[in-house]
Amino acid sequence: MRAHVGAVVMLLLALAGTGRAALSQGAACAKADFEAVVNAAGAALRDLTQQNTPVFQAKLRELKDKRSWSNDEFLKQAEPLVRDETIAGYDKKSEELVARIAGGGGGSETDAVPDCALLTGLQADLKLLVETQQAKWTHMLAKVQQELAK
Repeated sequence: MRAHVGAVVMLLLALAGTGRAALSQGAACAKADFEAVVNAAGAALRDLTQQNTPVFQAKLRELKDKRSWSNDEFLKQAEPLVRDETIAGYDKKSEELVARIAGGGGGSETDAVPDCALLTGLQADLKLLVETQQAKWTHMLAKVQQELAK
């Protein structure tokens, strides 16, 4: 999961460069507009990871202790808490968004006028990516909390 978020952050940084290249020839939208969207989404994804990872790991340790699981039992018993159909759906949606963002990165350096409508699409896709990751965290934390309540 951490690797997935890291890859997304790297993609966002790469997109900032794409926006620079596409906008370098002067257009109705500014390079800073693309950079701001990418930077905000990257920051939101980093914040989600920084906020949720320690909490999630602490809850997993608490569950392991509560159930007196060995390390091997823990790995087996905790797997459904991090892998289920809902989580797979969030991962699939995130991968599709990343592919769409990467594929729709904008014009090339030879384009006379960049398509600034891409900015709106980029904003929507990045917002949805952040929302999808938040929903994934919420789901996983709720599952652990539910197990702790048993």
